[in-house]
Amino acid sequence: MRLALEQAARGLGRTAPNPPVGCVLVREGEVIGRGFHPRAGDSHAEVFALREAGERARGAAAYVTLEPCSHFGRTPPCADALVAAGVARVVVAALDPNPQVAGRGVRRLREAGIEVTVGVGEKEALRQQAGFRSLVTRGRPWVIYKYAMTLDGKVAAPGEGGGGVTSAEARARVMRWRDEQDALAVGVGTVLADDPRLTTRGVPGGRDPRPVIFDRRARTPAAARALRPGAVVVTSPQAQTAPLEGAGAVIVRAGTLPEALRELGALNVSTLLLEGGPTLAGAVLEAGLVDEVRALIAPKLLGAGLSPLGAPVRPMAGAAALRGVHTEPLGPDLLISGLLNDIPRLSAGGEP
Repeated sequence: MRLALEQAARGLGRTAPNPPVGCVLVREGEVIGRGFHPRAGDSHAEVFALREAGERARGAAAYVTLEPCSHFGRTPPCADALVAAGVARVVVAALDPNPQVAGRGVRRLREAGIEVTVGVGEKEALRQQAGFRSLVTRGRPWVIYKYAMTLDGKVAAPGEGGGGVTSAEARARVMRWRDEQDALAVGVGTVLADDPRLTTRGVPGGRDPRPVIFDRRARTPAAARALRPGAVVVTSPQAQTAPLEGAGAVIVRAGTLPEALRELGALNVSTLLLEGGPTLAGAVLEAGLVDEVRALIAPKLLGAGLSPLGAPVRPMAGAAALRGVHTEPLGPDLLISGLLNDIPRLSAGGEP
């Protein structure tokens, strides 16, 4: 299953609105087929693995990070493909929350006499599929709030833009995160102060996430570097957006943040990396829409400066506490990550 999860990771940021999925076929202790889902509309992971294995798939065990689909979509059902190939056993990391599947794939396999095990590597698979699961069950992207700050909690010195807080190792990790997410969000204040490109740099085979600018009054300059084809500007229903539309921006009009995220979901944005300044980040957190936090802490003391969150002051008892906390050194810096919201899942019995 670890190999299957590694295969699935190759599709991160590239498969929306579909999930990243990996499959490995094993026969007599030997890996005979590997596959991952590269993009929506292309073959699923199981099909690629079965093609590589050929006739050797008969009697083999298939390890799949997501329950094989049981319905006709853009491609035929993968459960039927596994049955036709004659596999003897299927090990599934996590059940599919899509109502068209939701346990039906497992039942199809078992009805064909195939031994099925569910839940191996589920925690890791759920993390990989968080965006897909959020889109299917909530209609909005999985929101990851990322920020970098000094040891005394500052993201920038007074009068300076962002950047330069953390080490090269930490910045390289951020570029990898950008490569793995569908979209990258900032507020208009960041655009006006820094004119960022919002691109991925230094990742072999990397791709740029879709830029999303939250800009209630449509103040984004038409010449902003982030306004490449497909860029989204989220603004109010009343804002005048003709210059932005002329620059090729996709305009999303929303009165509230939940509505804005649902509109992004309708654009097949399943994961949103939030790198906005304190105003936007504070508003999204206060609305309960931050699902995951990735904080990079540099061993520096700045003194006066900008804090990462502009949310209203709350008592310590009301602080948002992360669950499943993970810590990792990145060069001289420290990454602290965890969840604020649960990843939607199904039980082994096919129940939410």
